[in-house]
Parts: sequence; structure tokens; C-alpha cells
Amino acid sequence: MAPITVGDVVPDGSISFFDENDQLQTVSVHSIAAGKKVILFGVPGAFTPTCSMSHVPGFIEKAEELKSKGIDEIICFSVNDPFVMKAWGKTYPENKHVKFVADGSGEYTHLLGLELDLKDKGLGIRSRRFAMLLDNLKVTVANIESGGEFTVSGVEDILKAL
Repeated sequence: MAPITVGDVVPDGSISFFDENDQLQTVSVHSIAAGKKVILFGVPGAFTPTCSMSHVPGFIEKAEELKSKGIDEIICFSVNDPFVMKAWGKTYPENKHVKFVADGSGEYTHLLGLELDLKDKGLGIRSRRFAMLLDNLKVTVANIESGGEFTVSGVEDILKAL
């Protein structure tokens, strides 16, 4: 499957997360992104070094600035189960705006065409690192990394595009 690109409508599919009342929710991507400006950024794995020390903190630190530029939702996405994503999110007590969501079986990652085979590292099939800007479900920015790189999908790259 070809990777999603600018101009595409993001596919619908299910993602899971724990809400503010600590209740597990499984919702369609379209239900949380329709009619909104959304940053969807994906990481290969929760608690991994680049994701935990660079990628995620940038979006948390700049969340207020992103919101001031019209962003309605900031979503961190990974092929992990929702319990792992919840635990990972709790390691950022300063976070007020980034929602940590799970694609437990990698099905949504497959729909995006952004699978990354990390079986040789014992991690299975994961998501490529990326950052997308969605405007009412349409992809307006698609910064997708090659392999394990972190060169085009950081918060500064999204801020430049806003």
C-alpha cells in the first residue's frame, strides 16, 4: 500500500485511548478529526529513546503555540496497546494537550501505508515516524521519515507549515 500523502483524505479506522475519566475508548479517526485541524504524529514505539526524549517532548512543549495557531487536537500515535500508551503519557506530567492513542494491532498504520518492519530488532511491525497536519480529514502536510530517522517530523517542521 502506498503511503498516505498530501491531498489524501485520511482513512477511517479505529484507535484506542484512555479518556480523562480513565475509561478506555475506541473511536474512529474520522469521529475525532472531522471538522478540525489535527496534528497526528506517529512514533515507532512508546518508551523508545528518540520518541521519548525528542519527538514527544517537542509537541508537549509547543502545544500552546500550536493551539494558538488553530490546532484543535494533537495526537501521538503508536503501534502499542492502550495500556502502554496510557503509562507512557503519564511520564509527561506537564502534558495538557497531547492525546496518546494506540493502534494495538497495527491495522490503522497499515491503512496509512506507514508500516515499519522492526522484526530484526525484536519490535515487530510498527509505525514509521511521521507528523501530519489534517484539515477536516484532508492531509495538508505529510512529513514521513525513512527508517528510524528523525529529521522532518518534529514540532518545528509542523510549526513552519502553519
